[in-house]
Amino acid sequence: MPDDDGYEDGYFGESVAARYDESSGDMFGPDAVDPVVEVLAGLAGDGPALELGIGTGRIALPLAARGVPVHGIDMSRAMVARLQAKPGGDRIGVTIGDFATTRVPGTFAVSYLVFNTINNLTTQDAQVDCFRNAAAHLRPGGCFVIEVGVPELRRLPPGQTAVPFHISPTKWAFETYDVVTQAMSSHYVTLVDGRAEHSSVPFRYVWPSELDLMARLAGLRLRDRWEDWAGTPFTSESRRHVSVWEKAEEKAGEKTAD
Repeated sequence: MPDDDGYEDGYFGESVAARYDESSGDMFGPDAVDPVVEVLAGLAGDGPALELGIGTGRIALPLAARGVPVHGIDMSRAMVARLQAKPGGDRIGVTIGDFATTRVPGTFAVSYLVFNTINNLTTQDAQVDCFRNAAAHLRPGGCFVIEVGVPELRRLPPGQTAVPFHISPTKWAFETYDVVTQAMSSHYVTLVDGRAEHSSVPFRYVWPSELDLMARLAGLRLRDRWEDWAGTPFTSESRRHVSVWEKAEEKAGEKTAD
């Protein structure tokens, strides 16, 4: 049985799920959600969508409200419970499991992985498996979409391994990097009733070109890459990207491999 923090849920157990929507509140507003849903609905067309790391339904619920059938995969029962308790959540199918390897029935027009979630897979092998899993779920011509930040290693002066990204009277947050292994962690120190509480989550940062190679290994090809969901051109100064890889259409007399 999981403990109070939901050990079986990885790093997104009950204590995180209980405050996730509030702590990520700016990502739940229309300005953040609507452009994502618009792109994904356009890619899905009349087909279903598969969300890897569906969480509390930030994108799945409004996408389903647009008429796109959505299925999700997530390891955290605590996060999924909050999705299912929201209006419309009971109409979204969810499979509990590791989104890098868990298979679900059917094929999809689009599979997507947003809000830096590819970095939650902390090894290169797991990230490669994720691409293969996404590709196996796509119908010919289907697309795999990832939204993720560009590693900000240029902010690291020689000998420094930590970069702060939030400082306030009650909360400090910083990221640490290992440029040899591409391991990184986000650390949070929060003052609660005069006491400091610390938490951290491990990640593995990944470069756009590395993702392109993972896509090729999975039989996908790059279709588009933008700086954001509005389609702003991606440049050397972009701090994040939205990338779309496409599964090849079947040729007459041929069948794509699983």
